[in-house]
Amino acid sequence: MDVPDKKFAHLFLFGYNPKMKESKKTLYWVASSKKDLKSLPADVQDVFGYALHQAQEGKKHDQAKPLRGFGGTGVLEVVENYKSDTYRAVYTVKFGSAVYVLHCFQKKSVHGIETPKPDMGLIRERLKTAEAHAKGARK
Repeated sequence: MDVPDKKFAHLFLFGYNPKMKESKKTLYWVASSKKDLKSLPADVQDVFGYALHQAQEGKKHDQAKPLRGFGGTGVLEVVENYKSDTYRAVYTVKFGSAVYVLHCFQKKSVHGIETPKPDMGLIRERLKTAEAHAKGARK
């Protein structure tokens, strides 16, 4: 599928795409992740929305990379710098034919590039929630 026109990328984020294949992975929003994403600047939403769209199609966005501390490539983060601020979206593709959005936030730590501990704790907690949901969905 072609890269969507940037001004329409938000439509892809929220599930509208008449050309989308039937075999795409289901997108699940854990806790407040969707609300948190919607509170970010529109340009950041576009980048994250397209990255999630690609994950649903089994692809990996150019800016997606494994999040350290989760042992492998099952938990990914997309980092976007916008107007001197840094934003992150964290999702997992570990559980079958689904993409779970775990956390979307503005990085506020002023020390280094490391993800702040409270955010890492929240991501770990939401990963457990996603795993429990995925196990329940397979039964």
